Amino acid sequence: MQKTLARFEEYREMVKIKASKLQKKHPRCLADGNELLRFYGTTVACSLGLNGSSSLCLSEKCCVCRIIRSGFSAKKELKGGIGVFTTSTSGRAFESIEIIDNEPSLRKALIVCRVIAGRVHRPLENIQEMAAQTGFDSLAGKVGLYSNIEELYLLNPRALLPCFV
Repeated sequence: MQKTLARFEEYREMVKIKASKLQKKHPRCLADGNELLRFYGTTVACSLGLNGSSSLCLSEKCCVCRIIRSGFSAKKELKGGIGVFTTSTSGRAFESIEIIDNEPSLRKALIVCRVIAGRVHRPLENIQEMAAQTGFDSLAGKVGLYSNIEELYLLNPRALLPCFV
């Protein structure tokens, strides 16, 4: 967990330095990297949380324990090849969790994360096309029924710090 925290704080400093070099200064990026609290939906495969259990397991199937132990991974948590998908509401994060039918032991879980949003790009069209844009740290997305709820794709997994499950 200390390594994850150190990577998170290093990433924050990198975002702040990048922001200080821009012609148009964004005060939140300069102050704290534009830190937000966001929800991340995933799965848990062990007994974590059941009957007060707080022991982390070592199963690769247990996303919650893997994220708590090692932080977020670009290979495992990327959504749609864009970035790590987070939401401003628990309901939307819960809906985004995909459980494969042949894994009945998996349960849904939400992680409240501190995120360094940095410079946020708000694409008007296809979010995949905009992922290639340079200079941004995250992408805002909006969908269907929840068009007024901001969804945020973090382009670097070091920008997320898991806090509460």
